[in-house]
Amino acid sequence: MLGSSLASCAQQQTKTEKEPGDMTIDKDTKTATAIFGNGCFWCTEAIFQQLEGVLKVESGYSGGANPNPTYDEVCTGLTGHAEAARITYDPSKISYATLLEAFWGSHDPTTLNRQGNDVGTQYRSVIFYENEEQHKEAEFYKKKLQESGAFKDPIVTEITPFKAFYVAENYHQNYYNQNGSAPYCTYVIKPKLEKFKKAFKDKLKH
Repeated sequence: MLGSSLASCAQQQTKTEKEPGDMTIDKDTKTATAIFGNGCFWCTEAIFQQLEGVLKVESGYSGGANPNPTYDEVCTGLTGHAEAARITYDPSKISYATLLEAFWGSHDPTTLNRQGNDVGTQYRSVIFYENEEQHKEAEFYKKKLQESGAFKDPIVTEITPFKAFYVAENYHQNYYNQNGSAPYCTYVIKPKLEKFKKAFKDKLKH
């Protein structure tokens, strides 16, 4: 069994000197954004980067009261922020509904303030909706998923209005691609990513 030191997001602060590898977004492309928190943002980022139509994924913090929080501050669990990802996407290629499907299909939404060994309110399952359409879709699919019996326990995902998103420190960006050999990437992100790719193989980038 892996020790918690190998499987906790907060304890694997590998720094990289490389710049994040975002895709170039054509100025004529119509884009939209979705903001999700579903555990460690390194996992969330790595998963959503795989989807066709997703143009950019940024790791950051949302849902708290303090402006411009640091990683160390958020890790205390006292700022109210969740580790989150801001996903910029092309709605002509991928829908918000598909992003919601990927969100719920890539973590356990029934564990309160916890994903695996990552424990605390900063790892809560949360959707930050930016408009009423996103709000309605999130509530609809949450209800539909709960009624489907896919999970034996109640879904505890928060659905809350978006207020602010603070981009995390540079070394958190594109983390899995830059630090694939780090213990957390090897033992936590990689297996989760492989499982996701199998489940969403028809929606991945080619």
